[in-house]
Amino acid sequence: MEKFYDILKQLIKVPTVVGYEHSFFMYLKRELEDLNITVEYYDGVLVAKGNAPKSGYISAHSDRHGLICTGHNEFQYAAYVAKNQSDLNEVSNRNQMLKNFEKRFVGQKVQAYEPWSGSYLGMGTIENAFLCERRNNIIFKINEFEHLFPGTPIAFMDKLIIDNEMISAQLDNVLSVAILVHMYQLGYQGTAFFTASEEAGKSWRFLLEYFRRFDITTNELLVLDTSPYKIVEDIKNLDIVLRSRDENGYFRSPLKSKIKKIAIKNRIKYHYKDEYLKNIMKQNNVKSSLGITELGRIINASKGAIQGTTLQIPTIGYHTVEETTTIQSINSILFILKKLYLEDKNV
Repeated sequence: MEKFYDILKQLIKVPTVVGYEHSFFMYLKRELEDLNITVEYYDGVLVAKGNAPKSGYISAHSDRHGLICTGHNEFQYAAYVAKNQSDLNEVSNRNQMLKNFEKRFVGQKVQAYEPWSGSYLGMGTIENAFLCERRNNIIFKINEFEHLFPGTPIAFMDKLIIDNEMISAQLDNVLSVAILVHMYQLGYQGTAFFTASEEAGKSWRFLLEYFRRFDITTNELLVLDTSPYKIVEDIKNLDIVLRSRDENGYFRSPLKSKIKKIAIKNRIKYHYKDEYLKNIMKQNNVKSSLGITELGRIINASKGAIQGTTLQIPTIGYHTVEETTTIQSINSILFILKKLYLEDKNV
């Protein structure tokens, strides 16, 4: 696993704020081409192809949360800007967002970078997050960044911490990207998709456009991601997270039963996130969302021409630089992927 953690450490250091992923894609392109993998770059998606591109279709989004300069000494949450929302109309929504931002990011070190080349433009610290009543928007205050121009992305400073069988960093979703690079190191010869702007709800459009561009249909698209939980006990008793559906559709793929079979045979602990959420709703006597995934949106928009399933890593500290998972979960994901794509496909 030393090679895997080397990849992960390197990728974590490369900024890729949602909407500003180009320099990360270029870094990733170089790493993959060094492994003799063919890489194609389309709008919003980097596509890697081995010698047998139809032998697997695996996707992982490449963007991470960060900020964007929107004026002189003015910074906003990048995912919010990337969604093209002009303001926060709902009082409860904006107050909850402000509370979350203050809790998660005040005191956080950040780095600005040039969006095309990825060149380093300076380091600062988030001092405050406040609501501008006139614009119904949340503004961040950062020291040392008065020189930046609008359109400059600002990434959270991050590094991998490995401690007591757990790892922590801004894992969503660089962890899945590192897993795919490592799979190519191990001999995977299928196709991998690295999508942009997932945190702004746009990545599914880029991926679906790729499939339509080449008139490709499949029922075995596998989407890798992290999945949030509240307390560490939740993830210590769970190796992988599966789904039967999300709010947009049911996942109907032979991959689902294959993964379940591998998990049972090898005592990998799993559950279905949609069933887990339904149980919570039943216990609390409330109705809420089953979640929205990139895959569900693709299934719905393609009317089932593209089908597949998700394979997720359970984490706590979601959308922070202290997102945490277990080494056992990472080992389990890699074990399953090797069984699916590098060994007997009929397992």
